[in-house]
Amino acid sequence: MIERPRRNRKSPAVRAWARETSLGVEHLISPLFVTDKASLKEEIPSLPGRFRLGLDDLLRQTEASMELGIRSFVLFPAVDEALKDKTATYSHDRDNFYLRYIRAVKERFPECVLMSDVAMDPYSSDGHDGYVEDGKILNDPTLEILAEMSVAQAKAGIDVIGPSDMMDGRVEKIRTALDREGHSEVSIMSYTAKYASAFYGPFREALDSAPKGGDKKTYQMDPANRAEALREAALDEAEGADILMVKPALSYMDVIAALAENTALPVAAYNVSGEYAMLKAAAERGWLNEDAAVCEMLLSLRRAGAKVILTYWAEHFAQLMKDGYVYH
Repeated sequence: MIERPRRNRKSPAVRAWARETSLGVEHLISPLFVTDKASLKEEIPSLPGRFRLGLDDLLRQTEASMELGIRSFVLFPAVDEALKDKTATYSHDRDNFYLRYIRAVKERFPECVLMSDVAMDPYSSDGHDGYVEDGKILNDPTLEILAEMSVAQAKAGIDVIGPSDMMDGRVEKIRTALDREGHSEVSIMSYTAKYASAFYGPFREALDSAPKGGDKKTYQMDPANRAEALREAALDEAEGADILMVKPALSYMDVIAALAENTALPVAAYNVSGEYAMLKAAAERGWLNEDAAVCEMLLSLRRAGAKVILTYWAEHFAQLMKDGYVYH
């Protein structure tokens, strides 16, 4: 035989020559849940090892993560029900704890990159990402609210706006508002292809943000559709997005690959709460090698085309790298 592919696998050094995909801490964003209780650190039952954090523990967690080499974080607020209303007014209130936490983290760790969450559901009494009237989620009135929310976050010091709402035209509306208010340096990582998925359950438990009625299928994408994601990507790119995201990740690697092949923008993947919970449960039962499975999963998302991965495994992977774990 002239062709023997195994020759390129015969030793660690030779395998390294032929390796096509790399995975490092620099490719990861750590999602953190925050709540308006300064000293709280409360584990989320469906996300073992992940916590709702008050300000004190948020600062401690950020410092610990940065010591492991993680530089990027996305913050999600768990808002008290009493502060929610139909128009999400608390989202841009000057006393909003989320905005206060952004300022505190950026003051303590100016070198870190903070990404926000822009959608109505954490602040809405209806629990939807958009404004609800007579049982319908109205697109255009929602855009005004999202733009005001984004400007408030930019003023607080956020580096990257993360619109997760899936309303039509929101990237352009947010970009225009940011530029008008002097925040042209603030990036937008658009949730470009966010699917109406069964894998969001633990996240909604963490924030108590499930819809009070109906579902999100009129604005989140149908899991059956792939070409539609390319349409969404083209729109977001034209409207001024800087990075395009696919959510969830594992069941949508074909979509990640399709976007990566059809845009010059970086593509992100959100390795969501349900994906974390499944792997964690299997590992706790001894059915999987947790360390090996985590590394293989994250590497596969990079191979599919993701430049950056939002993942609850960020600190776990970073600790493995610090300890000298070899995942190849």
